Amino acid sequence: MLATEPLARNIGKQAACAALGVPRSSLYRSCKSPAEQTTRKISMRALSQAEKAVIHQELISERFVDQPPREVYATLLDEGRYLCSWRTMYRILAEKDEVRERRNQLHHPNYAKPELLATAPNQLWSWDITKLLGPTKWTYYYLYVIMDVFSRYVVGRMIAERESSTLAEDLIRETCRRQGIPPGQLTIHADRGSSTTSKPVALLLADLGVTKTHSRPQVSNDNPYSEAQFTPA
Repeated sequence: MLATEPLARNIGKQAACAALGVPRSSLYRSCKSPAEQTTRKISMRALSQAEKAVIHQELISERFVDQPPREVYATLLDEGRYLCSWRTMYRILAEKDEVRERRNQLHHPNYAKPELLATAPNQLWSWDITKLLGPTKWTYYYLYVIMDVFSRYVVGRMIAERESSTLAEDLIRETCRRQGIPPGQLTIHADRGSSTTSKPVALLLADLGVTKTHSRPQVSNDNPYSEAQFTPA
């Protein structure tokens, strides 16, 4: 830029920059001192640290701690108070690394993956209910199936016109009686359907001395034995 400045004094900055192929912004920047180049001009309308502290205290107050800045801004305007724009509220929160979901979130517990192991028949059963299409339109049946995991033998089955915890209770009771299951021997696994997790079924299994396990919530492959059986080939 040293060659540009003398020429600019003779023919003007615009003509000198055009002749030498130098952007005028570079010429203006070179005329500034290093301190002026690194110093950022602060707007006269910028909030002071004290004002930012007041706004931050308002945002984290018990009244607004779980509300987003847009709602805080609108609420204060309804009350005739204006602290700053909602975008400035976001910037103040960002300076303190507090831009995140401000509402209380539901934290689901970590469910352990069920470990299913059978070394002999009638140690572990898996059961489920599937919906079958009937012979006419809008006609459906429900197939209840209990399978022995070790042998893959169907130890109990039933077809009904509805899904019911009472029917499931009767099927499990009769299957345990027919297979001669003593208390403390059997574990029965199922998904989290309304019938499989119902109170009548749970009380029945407790009376029979049968241990029950269920799939994890919203996990579709924790009951693979029954699910694979219902999957069409």
